[in-house]
Amino acid sequence: MKDILYLVIPCYNEEAVLHETAKRLKEKISTMVSEGMISIKSRIMFVNDGSKDDTWNIIQELHEKDSVFSGVSLSRNRGHQNALLAGLMTAKEYADMVISLDADLQDDINAIDQFVEKYYEGYDIVYGVRNKRETDTFFKRNTALAFYKFQALMGVDAVYNHADYRLMSKRALEGLEGFKEVNLFLRGIVPLIGYKYTTVTYDRNERFAGESKYPLKKMLAFAWDGITSFSIKPIRFVTMTGFLIFLGSILVIIYSFIRKALGFTVGGWAFLSCSIWLLGGIELLGLGVVGEYIGKIYNETKQRPRYIISDVLNTQ
Repeated sequence: MKDILYLVIPCYNEEAVLHETAKRLKEKISTMVSEGMISIKSRIMFVNDGSKDDTWNIIQELHEKDSVFSGVSLSRNRGHQNALLAGLMTAKEYADMVISLDADLQDDINAIDQFVEKYYEGYDIVYGVRNKRETDTFFKRNTALAFYKFQALMGVDAVYNHADYRLMSKRALEGLEGFKEVNLFLRGIVPLIGYKYTTVTYDRNERFAGESKYPLKKMLAFAWDGITSFSIKPIRFVTMTGFLIFLGSILVIIYSFIRKALGFTVGGWAFLSCSIWLLGGIELLGLGVVGEYIGKIYNETKQRPRYIISDVLNTQ
């Protein structure tokens, strides 16, 4: 008997694309069932992340018409990573393997077959890795490249050119459940699980309809969260900068004494002014970085729930 596959798709205001996404994913699931790759109990689970449009109504209609569609609705908007985690943890109770993907049809669903094949070969985690980024703008392509490189520099163990298109086995999901942090960055957490993994490459498509839910502001915030949630190198960088400035100040003191001894006591106001502004800026930067970590500690110690599920639609 073949294993049960669940597709988990976080949705936030996706009414423009949801019907087409459901149609294509149903065709894919039906084909895989008929070919004997997966169980007939496999499902497509949409996770409504507090959408303000008709996303949840569409999910309910899909479920009523066809039991292959499942739904999870959060009580309020909690962000993509929390919505994805909610779907993964819910699907874990029913599935042998789960594939997460976005609702905008940019992830090539034809790669799902390869994901499942790798699962049957014994891999617990299969990462979807983009072949190229030609569909991105020049700015997005290069900022993404810089982001991955900066992550590696900061010590974050993330898979290059991988977003959240991945397969996880039930065992891997149980391992993920053990990570309790509130500041979620699944791209960094999943590699920490440590089970056998591999990658599948695919070509990313243009968004079918609607607008991206990750404008520049959110992308930058997401990148910063990913770094500060998994690395203390920014704090170490501030410490090292302070140490270097301390050494520099000693040299400046020695220089000042030499000028004093030689009788050059006039001037120096520009140098002094620049030094004050430089040191003041570095101090504020250092306080900001330290404050970011303290804020994350504050969020973790409150131990508030990462999400609250208000409704679940699922038929087995």
